Amino acid sequence: MLGELVPVGGGDLIPLLKKKLLVGRREGCDIVLRFANVSAHHCQLSLEQGYWFVKDLKSRNGTKVNGARVTRKRIDPGDELSVAKHKYRITYSPVELGAAGPPPPDEEEISEILNRSLLDRAGLSRRRQVEEVELEERYDLLDDSAGQIPDPNAPL
Repeated sequence: MLGELVPVGGGDLIPLLKKKLLVGRREGCDIVLRFANVSAHHCQLSLEQGYWFVKDLKSRNGTKVNGARVTRKRIDPGDELSVAKHKYRITYSPVELGAAGPPPPDEEEISEILNRSLLDRAGLSRRRQVEEVELEERYDLLDDSAGQIPDPNAPL
């Protein structure tokens, strides 16, 4: 056995018996969840480098890990996997499944970073630069003789 899905709130444990498992409502799935809100082919679980990953198969009601909707994500031991509204806690041992070193990268985190511009990733986004220039211009209008600081929210 490669791990288990433990239903949150009670129910029968679901053993993870293969390295790739199709989860859905159809009888041909490896893990059959007979609920109307579960898609026919809802998501796929795959074991990679000792860790389980979940990939949503464009299901109608979504797949979540720890409450956040995902398209593909690593599921660490103890994480909560939601298939539609049905919640399961995953239990397994990465070391027993062949993991060595740090966990493999989570593609969703990588794609989130890569979808941002280089300037934004470096903290140099154009928007921030424009805001800083406008703020500097406001303070340049400072009347030294009166010692008053202009309201930064006042229009120029």
